Amino acid sequence: MTKPDETPTSPLLKLPAWPNIDFSQFGPVDMKPMSRIQTLVSSVMARNWVSIPHVTHHDEADVSTLTTARRELSESSGVKITPLPYLVKAAVAALKAQPKFNASIDATGRNLVYKQYFHIGIAVDTPAGLLVPVIHDADKKSIPEIATELAELSEMARTKGLPMDKMSGGCFSISSLGSIGGTAFTPIINAPEVAILGVSKTYEKPCRNGEAIAWKDMLPLSLSYDHRVINGADAARFCVDFAEALAEPESLAK
Repeated sequence: MTKPDETPTSPLLKLPAWPNIDFSQFGPVDMKPMSRIQTLVSSVMARNWVSIPHVTHHDEADVSTLTTARRELSESSGVKITPLPYLVKAAVAALKAQPKFNASIDATGRNLVYKQYFHIGIAVDTPAGLLVPVIHDADKKSIPEIATELAELSEMARTKGLPMDKMSGGCFSISSLGSIGGTAFTPIINAPEVAILGVSKTYEKPCRNGEAIAWKDMLPLSLSYDHRVINGADAARFCVDFAEALAEPESLAK
């Protein structure tokens, strides 16, 4: 029997060697080296995928009132505001309601560290690979402030790259494919975080409104969570809290 202070070696982690194949035997090929960022991200992603028991909960949020509220705030603030700052603020609201999502397993694997701060990472697709800048203290910043900071960090990520202090300390991450498409996906958790939220493209959905049918704008949600820390009911509650916050965008702008 394994003692509590021992770490068992799982045969599932003894992976076979990667296939070494001469692809040119099948036809013409072109070989290009992976970027330094791609190499680093791929190793971290592989570690996170095999080390964390992922489960993905799929849901959706009614964002019918978000577009109008966003445009009005853009006009009044003079700042171009995308839906992302609202997603950041809604994530903060859900993290406050569900503190387990704002925790991390420590290096010993025996303790949960509950954070009293709210730093939200945003996955950014760059020519060199995926980077995740972090909005620190998102709970203390307004929607226009977050929009401005996101634009600056995203531009920096795509052009100069980001220093480590701009990518450190995240509590929870958001990966958005909304401007591209898709209906659902399974985002990989960014350890030592315990969850990550993927959002896909908003679509129109007919919903019953009394005897009539009303069309609503629905945002698909894909919440991947660490099943060592979070259970299915927790994930469902988190998505409910997140959706409720997005349904009242004016409250997020205060």
